[in-house]
Amino acid sequence: MIRATARTTAGHAAGSRRVPDSLGWGIGLAFATALISGVSIYVNGFAVKQLPDAAVFTTLKNAVAALILVGLAAATLRPADVRSMDRTSWTRLAVIGVVGGSLPFILFFGGLAMASAPSAAFIHKTLFIWVAILAVPFLGERLGLAQLGALGVLLAAQLLIIPPNGVAWGTGETMIAAATLLWAVEAILAKRLLGSVPSQVVGAGRLGIGLVVLVGYLLVSGKAGTLLALSGEQWAWALGTGVLLFAYVGTWYAALQRAPASLVTAILVVGAPITAVLQAFQKGALPATPVLAGQLLIGLAAIALAVYAIRAGRGTAVRAAAPATTGA
Repeated sequence: MIRATARTTAGHAAGSRRVPDSLGWGIGLAFATALISGVSIYVNGFAVKQLPDAAVFTTLKNAVAALILVGLAAATLRPADVRSMDRTSWTRLAVIGVVGGSLPFILFFGGLAMASAPSAAFIHKTLFIWVAILAVPFLGERLGLAQLGALGVLLAAQLLIIPPNGVAWGTGETMIAAATLLWAVEAILAKRLLGSVPSQVVGAGRLGIGLVVLVGYLLVSGKAGTLLALSGEQWAWALGTGVLLFAYVGTWYAALQRAPASLVTAILVVGAPITAVLQAFQKGALPATPVLAGQLLIGLAAIALAVYAIRAGRGTAVRAAAPATTGA
């Protein structure tokens, strides 16, 4: 999507990651994130109904994911990698924890309880638009006509899947829109921080710091006591969805560290058709023709963006490697 490849990180990060730090791997990780997202949305649709409160559910699964991410960071990073972070990096990480790891979850799941399903799905799936808009001035990413066309196809596909006449607006929709915008801001902040901080640290910080805020919210709202009344089955749902969230955040930040933010979030839209496929298997019936067409367009647009980005990245590398000539 972007003519420039993702920035390479400092030497400390290179030594702490086993996955190659390349644009191709970033794109692959983005598609993996989309797959995990599609499965997670489908599973969360069942899981959230098994617990008495959406905020309790969110806090529990985030706690599971945060613990795994912290353990992964401890196992794969050198202590010096963390000690080398300056005060600015820690401040940015704290902001990401609030802006991405806590407040939007409360807004999103709270809004989901009030909003209509088509409205919620459409609003949340516009994330790639807001990230693309913010990435140009704040990250210096450039969008050519080909990329803009592909993004337009993604938006048109969303309209086919969720027609505008099925979208209403109210308090719930406003909360979901606010959560979506916060996640867009988080993507920009994280992309900047990932230029100097390993993705394991950013992922663990996002959910770890966010968890503190979520627990505080449960205490203030008087919902913390609900945790003591949960059954073994409810804890199992929280554990399972927490593992999925860990996989999502881990691959998301790893992809964002290696590929442009606008490209990664555009590929993330592929999660919608994956959820639809799982729902079709559950219902035993295929979606309507316009919906199928929209899902196909999403896949084609995401693949086109990925291929264009790889070719542009190779062209940039070739030009950079070409020997300089003189007129002598």
